[in-house]
Amino acid sequence: MVFITAEIGINHNGDTDIAKQLIDIAKAAGCDAVKFQKRTITKVYSKEVLDSPRESMWGTTTRDQKLGLEFNEEQYNIIDTYCKQNGIEWYASSWDIDSQLFLRKYNLKHNKVASAMITNHKLLEIIAEEEKYTFISTGMSTIDEIKEAIQIFKKHNCPFELQHSNSSYPMKIEEANLRCIETLREEFGCNVGYSGHEAIGYIICVSAVLLGATSIERHITLDRSMYGSDQAASLEPAGIIRLVRDIRTVDKILGDGVKKVWPSEVPVMKKLRVTT
Repeated sequence: MVFITAEIGINHNGDTDIAKQLIDIAKAAGCDAVKFQKRTITKVYSKEVLDSPRESMWGTTTRDQKLGLEFNEEQYNIIDTYCKQNGIEWYASSWDIDSQLFLRKYNLKHNKVASAMITNHKLLEIIAEEEKYTFISTGMSTIDEIKEAIQIFKKHNCPFELQHSNSSYPMKIEEANLRCIETLREEFGCNVGYSGHEAIGYIICVSAVLLGATSIERHITLDRSMYGSDQAASLEPAGIIRLVRDIRTVDKILGDGVKKVWPSEVPVMKKLRVTT
């Protein structure tokens, strides 16, 4: 069955109440997990970038905005407890080593490598040594860069799954290039999913499943008009509900690929079959 993750990312806008509402939506839709993003702001961004002017609800610099969007330990404790109470898994993509070490305290089942981090081999080593099933997004990446990342996970005997992705927000549909799912599966002999950043509906995600995607990750939001760079590339509640419904339907339609005579066919066979 396709593993479906609702990517909350930074769409919570630094508010655990919004995060809880998004968790509720993902749970009600039937998602397998929700995902967040964890950064140590001063490690990921330079002082020059952080000092640059940027108007937001938190202040007038990029530092104010980035810190406003970043959950602290107390907030992640709230998220961890809330997900456990509501029976849905959570995990996060770390953007630096300190963030990955921070996430270890929650005993999460999965790890995630963001497309931007696939060439950060020092971080990949830290992730892979945990030997947790890891989703590796491949946006902005060449086959050789993906191969180098995979070698790290194989060295540590860490199970992984690639996710085809395009890292523009929102993605143009003509850049979806879903046949890369087949390309990656044939090239690396592993499961391949899809992480979507498109602005239009969910047909691309469903199409990815038809092409054999084993996981789907899709951003969700309460309202696409909310503040935030990822909101426009996200699904609102009704959209994620329909996405999960249709993927589960496609799962049933595709079946297991084993040719068989179904019990429902037996009466028809007895009535119509001619054997000579």
